[in-house]
Amino acid sequence: MTIIETLEKEQMKPSVPKFRVGDTVDVHVKIIEGDKERIQVFSGTVIARRGRSIRETFTVRRIVQGEGVERLFQLHSPKVVDIKVAREGKVRRAKLFYLRKRVGKATRVEQELQRAEEAPAQSAEAPKAQKPAAKPKAEEPAKGAK
Repeated sequence: MTIIETLEKEQMKPSVPKFRVGDTVDVHVKIIEGDKERIQVFSGTVIARRGRSIRETFTVRRIVQGEGVERLFQLHSPKVVDIKVAREGKVRRAKLFYLRKRVGKATRVEQELQRAEEAPAQSAEAPKAQKPAAKPKAEEPAKGAK
């Protein structure tokens, strides 16, 4: 490894929660005011993730008093104390910038009931259920015949 990779590895957080674009998260951020420190929670929908390793960032968007507010967080920053997933969203895109144009209830992302990673996987040894063969239909007598 190069010197830069070694330094980056030392600065990375040992464990990062798994979350994806579309999830609603609570980001606990350390704020320093003068000589005092406090933790502030920023809740919103993750609309983008980018970068890799120590450079990874994510954007969280929420609506405050009818105005959209977005914050960009560095995933491995010491100021980001904790990230908690409040709700898992079901989306089909990597970036949700279209939410910027939406207002009110249209900004909500559909909730995902169960993630594929958490769903119990079928074992390869178990036989697959076969579809029952279709029964032949009984022929109906002609209308004029008795």
